[in-house]
Order: sequence, then C-alpha cells, then structure tokens
Amino acid sequence: MTPTPSKQDALRYIRAKVDQLLAVMGTCPLRSEELDDDTLIALDPIGIIAESFQQVIDHLNETNQSLSIVTDEIRAILDALGAAVVVLDGNDRVDDCNRVAMDWFFGGLNRAQVVGHPAAEVCTCAGELSGIRSCADGSMHNVRLYDRDIQIVASKIFDKAGHHAQTVMLFTDISQRMQTEEALRIAATAFEVQEGMTITDSAKVILRVNKAFTEITGYSAEEAVGKTPSLLRSGHHDAAFYAAMWESIERTGTWQGEIWNRRKTGEVYPEWLIVTAVKNDAGLTTHYVGTFTDVTSRKKAEDEITNLAFYDPLTGLPNRRLLIDRLKQALASSTRSLRHGALLFLDLDNFKTLNDTRGHDIGDLLLQQVAQRLSTCVREGDTVARLGGDEFVVMLEDLSENVLEAATQTEIVGEKILATLNHIYHLHNYAHHSTPSIGITLFADHHGTIDDLLKRADLAMYQSKAAGRNTLRFFDPTMQAVVTTRAALEADLREAVQKGQFVLYYQAQMDGVGRLTGVEVLLRWQHPLRGMVSPLEFIPLAEDTGLILPLGHWVLETACAQLTVWASQPEMAHLTVAVNVSARQFHHADFVDQVLAVLDKTGANPQRLKLELTESLMVDDVEDVIAKMTALKAKGVSFSLDDFGTGYSSLSYLKRLPLDQLKIDQGFVRDILTDTNDSSIAKMVIALAESMGLAVIAEGVEIEAQKDFLASHGCHAYQGYLFSRPLPLGAFEEFVKGV
Repeated sequence: MTPTPSKQDALRYIRAKVDQLLAVMGTCPLRSEELDDDTLIALDPIGIIAESFQQVIDHLNETNQSLSIVTDEIRAILDALGAAVVVLDGNDRVDDCNRVAMDWFFGGLNRAQVVGHPAAEVCTCAGELSGIRSCADGSMHNVRLYDRDIQIVASKIFDKAGHHAQTVMLFTDISQRMQTEEALRIAATAFEVQEGMTITDSAKVILRVNKAFTEITGYSAEEAVGKTPSLLRSGHHDAAFYAAMWESIERTGTWQGEIWNRRKTGEVYPEWLIVTAVKNDAGLTTHYVGTFTDVTSRKKAEDEITNLAFYDPLTGLPNRRLLIDRLKQALASSTRSLRHGALLFLDLDNFKTLNDTRGHDIGDLLLQQVAQRLSTCVREGDTVARLGGDEFVVMLEDLSENVLEAATQTEIVGEKILATLNHIYHLHNYAHHSTPSIGITLFADHHGTIDDLLKRADLAMYQSKAAGRNTLRFFDPTMQAVVTTRAALEADLREAVQKGQFVLYYQAQMDGVGRLTGVEVLLRWQHPLRGMVSPLEFIPLAEDTGLILPLGHWVLETACAQLTVWASQPEMAHLTVAVNVSARQFHHADFVDQVLAVLDKTGANPQRLKLELTESLMVDDVEDVIAKMTALKAKGVSFSLDDFGTGYSSLSYLKRLPLDQLKIDQGFVRDILTDTNDSSIAKMVIALAESMGLAVIAEGVEIEAQKDFLASHGCHAYQGYLFSRPLPLGAFEEFVKGV
C-alpha cells in the first residue's frame, strides 16, 4: 500500500513548483531551499499555491489516496496563507476554505457550519463566488470586495473522467499594494513637475533627475546620473558658501536659498534651490533631494522694478528717490569722517526753447547726451542724478576736510562740467549748442533736512542764471531772501494771469517832423497790493515759468482789438501798433496760426501790425524763424528787430530775414553824446539799415540833442520821453489829440 503523503511531502512538492516558476520568472536570485516554510508559503500565493494545490490533488489522486487523508496537512498549508482560499464542488457547495476565507466570507461561522453547505446559504458573497466559479480559467482578476482591492485566481479541478469536480479560488488582498502603486504613480507624477529635481545618495552622487532638470540645465539624465551636483557650479559662490549650505542641511535637514548655477551651454543663471535630507529610521541620511526653480525671469522683473523705482527711464541715471537715499548715506559718512561733500544743481539754459521748436524727441536726445557727458566728469564713487525735466544733480563725496580746499575741488569739477557740456551736440542731423547754469552747495556734518540742502543748490543755480547763464555759483545765505521773494511773486503772477490784472500802456513813435506814426504797446501789471509792478521784475519771471505764453497772447489780442477800434477814428487810423514777441512765444509750433487767428477774430488790418523780435530769438533754428516771418509777411505783418546790437546778430543771416526795421537800443542812445562807442554803434546801425533798405528807429530818446545827433546821421524815427512816456489808453488818446 502506498504511504500517505505528509505535510513535508506537500511542501517538497510545492518547493519543486516554486523552483519551476522562479526559473521561468528569472527575477529572484534565491532558490526554494533558501526559503523557510512560512516564507515559501507567503511568497506568491496567487501564482504558486493555486497551481500547486491542484498538483497536490492530482498527485494524491494518482496514488489513489482519499483527499481526506491529507486534509489536515493541506489545511495547515492553506491556513498559513495570507490569502483566502475557497473550494467549491460542482454544485456550488463549499468543499473547503481556509482561516482567512472564514473571516472574510462566512461571517464568523466555524468550518463545520460551512463545509458541505451551499455557498448561497453560508457565504456573504455567494453571487460573486458563483460568478467566479463559472469563469475559472486560472487567470487573475482584480475586483473591489468588502471595501478591499482583491486579486482573484480561480482554477477548475477535473477528475480522471474529465468531469469538473471542484473549483479552487484564491483571494488576495492587494489594497496595500494598490495604495503603494498609487503612491508611486503620484510620486512619479510629482517628480515630473516644472521644477527641476535631483535625487542623490548619501555621498551626493546623482541617482535620478527629472525632465525639468534637463530642460533647465541642458544636461540629460545620462549626463547627470553618476555625477555630483558640482557639475552645475558656476564659480559665483566661494567654498564658504557651500560649507554653510551643507552645515545647515546636516544640522536642520534642509536648506533653501538663491544660488547661481551654470547651464551646459555655459550660461550662468539664478535659481531658487531647496535641498532636503532623507533619513532612515535610525536617523541616518540615505539620500538628498534637490528641488530648484529657474528664477531668471523673476530676477529680470525685480531688476526692472528696481530700475523703475530708482532710475530715470530716459537717461538711466539715478532718480530723485535714489539720490536722496545716497545723500542720506553721504551725510552720515561725512559726519563720521569730517570730510566735505558737495551738491551741484544743473539746469540747461533755454532747454524749453529747444523742446518747443524742435520737439520733445530732440529734447530727449539732448538730455541723454548730457547724462552721458556728466558721467564722464565725475569719479566712480560720485553720483549723477536726473531730477526731472532738464534738471540734474551731481553729488561729490570724500572731499577735503578744509572747506576752502573742498570748494576748490568742487569748482574744478564744475568748470569741467561747464566745458564738457558746452561742446556742440549732434541731435540727429541738427547741431545744437547748449549751456548749463550750475548752483553749488557744500555739506559736512549737515544738521538741516535733505530738502534744505537741495534748495540751497537750487538757489545757487538761480544765481548762476541771474549772472548770465553758462556759469556756476556757490550758495550764499542771502539768496534765501531773494528766492523767497521770487516764490511769492510767482504765486502772485499766476493769480494775476487768472484774474486779468494786466493793462496795456502805449508809447508814441514819432518821425523827424514831429508827426505821430505809430505806437508800441507795453505790458503793465496793476497789482492790488503792490501797485504797479515793473516789467523788469515780472517779465523774466513770466519767461522762466512759461506764463509769458498766455500773457503774450493776451497782449497780441488786446492790441489788435485796439487797432480795429482806431481804424474807424481818422486821427488814429494811420497808426501802426508794435507788439513785442518773446522768443518762447515765437518758437511755439503754431505761432503763425495764432497770429492769423487773432487777426481774423479782431478784424485788425495786418498791415498796421508790427511784431518786434529780439536778437535772442535768432539763437536757435534760424530757418524756422525765417519761415514763420515769411508766412506772416505774406499776410501784411511787418517786423522790427528790437534791441539791435545787444545780442547775437550775424550779418550772414540778418540779410535773409524779412525785416522792415532795425531798432537802436536805448542803452546806446542814453550815452550817445558822451560815449564814442555808443555813438559809433548807433551810426553803424543806421548805416547798416540804409544799406539793407530797412527803416531805423531809436528808442530811449529823452533830450533834443540826442534826436539831433541821430537825425544828423540819418535816423528820423524816434521813441522816448522826449515825446511821451508810456501812457494808459485814455491818456494816450488825449495825447494824440494834442499832437
């Protein structure tokens, strides 16, 4: 009689099957003899036990042994499994089940209450078992059962006659494995984010990089794996930086900060790096994970924000905010070192005229070139700033402790700036000459506010302008009172323009036989408190502030309206009216249109209107001046060149101007009888006018002898106190009646 197989026999049989399966899989370096029984049974219950169970049954059948002989041995094997095993007969009765199956499917019943009973009566998932039994083919299926992820393998057992005798079903809980796989999928997805990632071992050798690493650095995974992160070093940081970084990682487990690395192309770029140490249960570091983001765009944006906040966008120079910040530091440094510093406040002379005549694009070009030239005039540690418009400030630091020596050092720089800025500027195809007015103040242990310091330099700059421009002046405390008065006058002047506090006075122009030929209108300001304010006091201020434009327009319109009134009065109809036009007003782009509009509005005869221009008007863009004069001349307007001989006249272009008259300045007439220079100039103007076919008139004629001298040399038109002072309208009309 053949002996009954023991559990050891069954295990040996299973080991043989394990070796067969492992040989097929080729993935495990172990052999079955190296595994203990429990490990063997738990190794792969799905792939091994199902097949082995049937083989054991077949083996027993071949030896004609009853299944019951080895039931206990097989059950011991099955109960050792972590998987549930259920055996159904051909009628869906439970033939056997293991301990795990009892817990999962049979609601706590004991084996005697289950075995031999229909599965539908004792199993809580009988329907599922019946469905599994019907398609048992040895393949694996994953289902969701009892809130578990279950992997099922069901195999049919046939008797010797080939009839389906039993179905063996193995149920393995793979929930943890599914969770692990899901976690791995999530981790894999997270690994392929837009941030670059590296994983190194404890020796800092790169084990893995993600796609973003390659996109950012240019190194492929093959090029990076096996190297250390020093592959990316830019040389921007020293050894102390990296030592501090790794000390933080070892001490706290992490480090983050901005670091400069180098791409494969050699380009150095900034990144935000986070390094985290991965530790095992024993607290030992096993890996390092580095996550980094390319912050090149952010750095550029930050730089742009900084530039917008602290630098002038047109010239690239520091703006007022940055100047004040540096000035604070300079004052603190000066207080500590007792060395002087200096502020030079620069304003470009006649810059507004350039803007008005050539346009803001040309003005911007000039400002850019001035900025470049200023930067060449100072030391590296000094500051050149643009406050706005045509105003610049140069701050000098670390000058002498001695105030006189510091002043001398500053004056040398100031003179260098004057010389440099006086060179011709090439603005596209236009050659332009520009000059600066410079105000200077020194500082050392300054106790006032920064605004006070800037005001001092500003005041000195105005003194420079008052001295004739294109020069420099140091701050004098007496300037404060002057500027305070000027500020008050400016406020009053703006109010006067709004409230119409101006009136026109009229001064007669006579010919050689005492006949009234014309009149010059002169602007007067009737201040409600100050009384009559001298034009010498407010006209320059109006020029500087731009108020001369609305004032000039009002004068022109009022004079033309008076011309229209006089045209209907026989004793006045023949008079010409001379109106002074400032350079700023004339250079305005639509000056011609303005004049023609006034003539049209008032109905004045353009042949009775004479515009008096000053020589300073000829400094810039003579071609534009000629074009505008010609356009108005064609409409009948005449022109007189006022203050001739005091400015910048050049005979080369004077003859091209469509002038009608030259006016001898009263400065020459005043001493014409005693000063040979003045008399010579007067005679020269008369001769020049005669040679050019122009009329000539002398202003400031106060005594008969002056008139006689002028008449003897060919000048037969006069204006001055000898004939009449400037008079208000009513008084002038009375004067005309008596002529």
